[in-house]
Amino acid sequence: MSRNKVAIITGGSRGIGAETAKLLALNGYAVCVNYLQDDAAAQSLKREISDMDVKCIAVKADVSRFSDVSRLFETVDKELGSLSVLVNNAGILRQQCRLDEISEDRFSEVLRVNVMGCFLCCKEAVKRMSTKYGGVGGAIVNVSSRASVTGSPNEYVDYAASKGAIDTLTRGLALEVAAEGIRVNGVRPGLIYTEMHASGGESNRVKRLENKIPMQRGGEPSEVAEAIYWLVSNKSAFVTGSFIEPSGGL
Repeated sequence: MSRNKVAIITGGSRGIGAETAKLLALNGYAVCVNYLQDDAAAQSLKREISDMDVKCIAVKADVSRFSDVSRLFETVDKELGSLSVLVNNAGILRQQCRLDEISEDRFSEVLRVNVMGCFLCCKEAVKRMSTKYGGVGGAIVNVSSRASVTGSPNEYVDYAASKGAIDTLTRGLALEVAAEGIRVNGVRPGLIYTEMHASGGESNRVKRLENKIPMQRGGEPSEVAEAIYWLVSNKSAFVTGSFIEPSGGL
C-alpha cells in the first residue's frame, strides 16, 4: 500500500461521496472531490475540508467521458501528488418504472455513466498505482448497490444491471492487480438516506420501505463512508475482491 495519502472521490459533492471525502480528510488524506453539476455544493465541501487544514480540490468532470477523466487524474497528479485511493461513487438512476417502459437511450445513459465511468477511472488509477507501471500500490473501492442482488424490479432494473456490472468489474480487476500492490473492493449499500432517490421520483422512498429492513431503519451516508474507509485503510490490508453490505440486513 502506498504511503501517500491522496484520494479521488467521484460524485463527491453530496451524499455518500461527500461523507467519504470528509472522513478521508479527517484521516489525513488530501482529497479531490469530483462532481458533475453542483458547483455550489462542491465548493462548499471544498471549503469545509480545507478548514480541516487538509488540501482539497474540486474538479468538475463527466466520468463517462475519457477526455474528462484524463483531465481529472492529470489535475490530481499536478495539484495533489501520487494517487493512493480511488472511490468510484458517481452514478445515476432515473424515474421508477418497469423494464418494458425503459427507453434504449435511458438504458444506455445509465450504463454509460455508472459502468463506463467506473471503468475509465479504474483504468487511470491502475496506471498510476500498479507496481507494473512503477507505482507503489493503492486501493480502489467501487460503490455498488444491493440492487445488483435484488434486481430492483418495477423500479430501476437498468440501474441494478449497471451495479451488477460493477460487481463483476470489481472482482475481475481485483484478481488482475492483486500482485501489483492494488486492492480492489466494493460496497453494496442498501436503502440509504440520500438525495439520489428524488431522481427516481420518490424522495421519501427509504422512509416508505423502512419496515422491510431487518434493522427497521434506513442507513446514513456516513455509515457507508465508514465501510469505504475501512476498505481503503491498512486495517483491511489482506482484503481484496470482496464486498461490504451496509444494508441493515436487507
